[in-house]
Amino acid sequence: MTCAVYERVGLANDLARLGIEPGGTILVHAALGGTGLDAGAVRDALLTAVGPGGTVVVPAFTAENSDTSTAYLRRVAGMTPTQAASFRAEMPAFDLATTPSAGVGRLAECVRTTPGAVRSAHPQVSFAALGDRAAELLSAHPLESHFGEDSPLAALYRARARVLMINVGFSVCTAFHLAEYRIGAPLRSYRCVVRGPDGRPEWTEYKDTVLDDSDFEYIGDAFDDGRRVQNGQVGGTSARLFSIKEAVDHAVLWMTEKRR
Repeated sequence: MTCAVYERVGLANDLARLGIEPGGTILVHAALGGTGLDAGAVRDALLTAVGPGGTVVVPAFTAENSDTSTAYLRRVAGMTPTQAASFRAEMPAFDLATTPSAGVGRLAECVRTTPGAVRSAHPQVSFAALGDRAAELLSAHPLESHFGEDSPLAALYRARARVLMINVGFSVCTAFHLAEYRIGAPLRSYRCVVRGPDGRPEWTEYKDTVLDDSDFEYIGDAFDDGRRVQNGQVGGTSARLFSIKEAVDHAVLWMTEKRR
């Protein structure tokens, strides 16, 4: 058995012990830096763990093509108005096939670039997936629904998928965003650059729910009460596994009480 195969099998066994079952659908958040884990090996282990009927989903977000994102505001901080305008004019338009994900880790980009991967069409918060239900779950992702009822996140909720977090905390738990839509959070304007019908870059503006992850750690701490979250290790690195439905339902109650 080669080292690569041994690593994949060992990681797949860890995932099975954590509770991932054949045929399941999982949304994975991972930060592999400093863990010694190879993104390709983790991807292969995930696919082995869910088996032929399963599906692996990852975030493939691209905030860098928006001038209303915190990523953009950080980049232009300190620039002169002329420099900021020049930077904005050169921002590449989102391309479904080629625009790399950013800020979501090596595993997510590894999944996105794997032959056969499916990616949802949102120019800011797309998801990528491999497996039996990839096309079904990511088929709809309208511009005005980052993480709302028409998004892949809600499709994962309806599919009773589970969330796997490797070496990350609840601050990156995307599932909690669906709760913001369900409590009726206010709207704001978003703007990003996309490819127009002629292939040229063009800016588009739309309204969607205000997204606020500043309290996600507190929501997660209250959720991880020893009953609803399975804690363990994958490749010697801390990992959590839990139901998207239970997480979102919990977040709705928490936000209804605490945010209002």
